[in-house]
Amino acid sequence: MIWLIAGIVVFLGIHSVRVVAPGYRDRMIARYGENAWKGIYSLVSLAGFVLLVWGYAQARPDAAFLYEPPVWIRHIVMLFILVAMILLVAAYLPAGHIKKRVKHPMITAVKVWAFAHLLANGDAASLILFLSFLAWAVWNRIAVKRRGDPVFGTVSARYDIIAVAVGTVLTVWFIMQLHAYLFGVSPL
Repeated sequence: MIWLIAGIVVFLGIHSVRVVAPGYRDRMIARYGENAWKGIYSLVSLAGFVLLVWGYAQARPDAAFLYEPPVWIRHIVMLFILVAMILLVAAYLPAGHIKKRVKHPMITAVKVWAFAHLLANGDAASLILFLSFLAWAVWNRIAVKRRGDPVFGTVSARYDIIAVAVGTVLTVWFIMQLHAYLFGVSPL
């Protein structure tokens, strides 16, 4: 479990720099340049992610089960994952109505994804992982809101259509193949 927790700390820690120490990020960019900062940020993120995934894989088989989700919850979870995937895609597109309404679709996608996985997994390792991400996303959204919500100029429903289409295709691919391939567990 220690490797899982270490991975969570490293991964969410680097993703919290702007919230915890916004001046540090700005100083690093001024000192080394934006590309160097992005490179360091990416390497630390990747290292944290690898550690997190490896730690989760090590911890999960021996983790205590705290609750057993009912079988029917899978359908609700898949719906939540569809919403999360659409929000994730919308975060990377120019402003559509989804992005304008949600304001921070990436953070909301993380919240929905983490909550869905909490519904689907009742073991201690999963609870630690997904509660950490859910708590981080809630905390991050509060911090981002204090900085001020983004202002969107022209919005286009075209980007909403793309987000829904791509998000749906990604969700189906993930549910049918990719989740089992990457994590060894089929959501079906």
